[in-house]
Amino acid sequence: MTSAHLPSSEGEVLLSRHPSRFWQWRERELAAWASLSKPKKGKKRLALFGGVHVDAEMLPVLEQFRAIHVQTEFSCAGVSLADEPEEHSLYAYITVMDSEPARRLVAYLMNSMRHRLLVTYEPERGRYDLSSWMIGHNRSFCYLLEQYTKRFRIENDKRS
Repeated sequence: MTSAHLPSSEGEVLLSRHPSRFWQWRERELAAWASLSKPKKGKKRLALFGGVHVDAEMLPVLEQFRAIHVQTEFSCAGVSLADEPEEHSLYAYITVMDSEPARRLVAYLMNSMRHRLLVTYEPERGRYDLSSWMIGHNRSFCYLLEQYTKRFRIENDKRS
């Protein structure tokens, strides 16, 4: 499963490339997560973004996306044993609406984040889903997404 552009049963197109061994690694991690004891170590942290409550870990990413005119629709910081192991999606993700700035950003992130990023595109809804590759990387995914988006912004500002 290393090819890009594989259709799924839900009309999504897989854009990122990952070798078969990565998919197997991901499946093993998911199975391990399901059987893991998950004590809650803290409350889910929320912040306001445009009048909507979002996961606090995603706020800097959402602010960066807004600054480069990439419209977001959904986001989640993903589960973590460091704080809240249940009240999140399994994987950290952000959904962005298709646009020229979004296409440039997605291409940049795919090139920069490589194996850390899973990207799908939903043609019927005109949106990209960018998600963490591994459950255990959810919080670092949020941080890396913010940092690479900052770099993208700086590089684009230099070109302007």
